Amino acid sequence: MSEIAETLMKIKIAFFVAAVLCGCLPLTVSAKVEGRAVNYQAGDAACEGYVAFDDSTAAPRPGVLVIHDWMGLSDHTRDVCNDLAKLGYVAFAADIYGKGVHPADRAAAAAEAGKYKADRALLRQRAAAALAQLKSSPQVEAGKMAVIGYCFGGTSALELARSGADLVGVVTFHGGLDSPTPADGKKIKAHLLILHGADDPFVKKEDIEAFEKELRDAGVDWEMVSYGDAVHAFTQPWVGTDKSKGAAYNEKAARRSWQAMKDFFAEIFAGKS
Repeated sequence: MSEIAETLMKIKIAFFVAAVLCGCLPLTVSAKVEGRAVNYQAGDAACEGYVAFDDSTAAPRPGVLVIHDWMGLSDHTRDVCNDLAKLGYVAFAADIYGKGVHPADRAAAAAEAGKYKADRALLRQRAAAALAQLKSSPQVEAGKMAVIGYCFGGTSALELARSGADLVGVVTFHGGLDSPTPADGKKIKAHLLILHGADDPFVKKEDIEAFEKELRDAGVDWEMVSYGDAVHAFTQPWVGTDKSKGAAYNEKAARRSWQAMKDFFAEIFAGKS
């Protein structure tokens, strides 16, 4: 390399470094996501969850518990964990049903989910065991844990919050809102973000009204976003796009709700709420 070329190269490098330091250019580092199955216990039940985190850093970071829909822990649940890990969180997928329990169809899923909806104490126990497993991860920053849930998982996330769990935030995607014990709303310590399909036929108007009253009476910090033209399961492409079935994918609602979650986490984990 000639002396002139070498000088020009040094100038370019100097300008690049200065731009990065002043924030004019982003300095990106590729996340090295490690994901693996994790066996844990929930009372007498053996469970198999999934953990994902960026292995390129040893720095402690917030932890996010991910609770599956009524079909049980799936590739979708693991993908969500991986995506959260890329955002800089430790993500742990709960296994509410127990190891090896994977409903084969909607009817089986309804029956399995129904067991836990009818026994909220058991549902809370399973969710709490998963949260304890997340908390035990050495990568998780103390005092900074949240939970997200999809459909049945949204119901589970709210029940975990109603149990008085030490959570900073709760996010539900098209989740059930009803509660047989609304007085338990007073135990909620977390900030809530409810992401709802405005035309969801499975979440009744009276359930929404009762839920809002529960939170107001308890003085909970909450926000509910209703996405127009969206029904149940709006984040899930595999359900199809036929809204007449009551459950259908909506790309805009899926994209906007994920962004809403990211903004919510950025706020609550920074202690600004």
